[in-house]
Amino acid sequence: MKTWFITGASRGFGALVVERALKKGDRVVATARNPQAVTDRFGENPNLLAVALDVTDEAQAIAAARAAVDRFDGIDILLNNAGFGLMGAVEETSAAEVETVFRTNVFGLLAVTRAVLPYMRERRSGHIINISSITGYSAVTGFGVYSATKFAVEGLSEALHSELAPLGIHVTSVEPGFFRTDFLDASSLLVSPARIADYDETAGKMRAVAAEVSHKQPGNPAKLADILIDIVDAANPPVRLPLGSDTVAAIEEKHRTDRAILDAWRSVSISTDFPQAEKSPVATGANN
Repeated sequence: MKTWFITGASRGFGALVVERALKKGDRVVATARNPQAVTDRFGENPNLLAVALDVTDEAQAIAAARAAVDRFDGIDILLNNAGFGLMGAVEETSAAEVETVFRTNVFGLLAVTRAVLPYMRERRSGHIINISSITGYSAVTGFGVYSATKFAVEGLSEALHSELAPLGIHVTSVEPGFFRTDFLDASSLLVSPARIADYDETAGKMRAVAAEVSHKQPGNPAKLADILIDIVDAANPPVRLPLGSDTVAAIEEKHRTDRAILDAWRSVSISTDFPQAEKSPVATGANN
């Protein structure tokens, strides 16, 4: 029996994982801004603790983690799922919009992770699963600022992976493509009201595409939730888990284009080093 700590648990991927974890017999700390929404959806269950949590409130994150440990004597899995999207060309997005999405998607994830990690380190075990996005690996036109938040999640996940592996704690960044959730409707997506005509053929087209494909995306969220339930039992879970055929295609295309850049610019890229004989003591490992 494992104990999950899930943010954004009242709907979307979070709610699907809550449902499956409880069915499996695991214990779940399901957090949401409105914990009553969790109780209304899943009812009373001795293995379920619904906790109020705005991930942007660090004190509340610390209290939620403490409540989880008091109730279930530990946290085995942290699923950082809370977040939302922001659509608009980079220039179209306001400073307030940028701050809002970073506060939840990046600073909120950090606050919850910092609150939970002391308990995992104490037990020398655990698994942190960060919901990223394909846009955190390959940026998408019209989602530049949102992509930036997910690039941040990718970097944090990679660093945490190397820092925590010696302590017996796994870290996985999950990269969904476009899944058939509420992500592209108003409940999960902030759309910048500013419009600049010069971006009509790029970010402007993405606004139209997003409205057209909402709730018609190719990815099945139930299958993603099943995979998250299974991956916590893996002996060596990956640091990065792409999910969705569109994600796989986007990663393969980015690898191809990056390889082309290296091939075309290799001589320039490697020309910036000092000559071998002039390398610094830091580079050569020499002592003063």
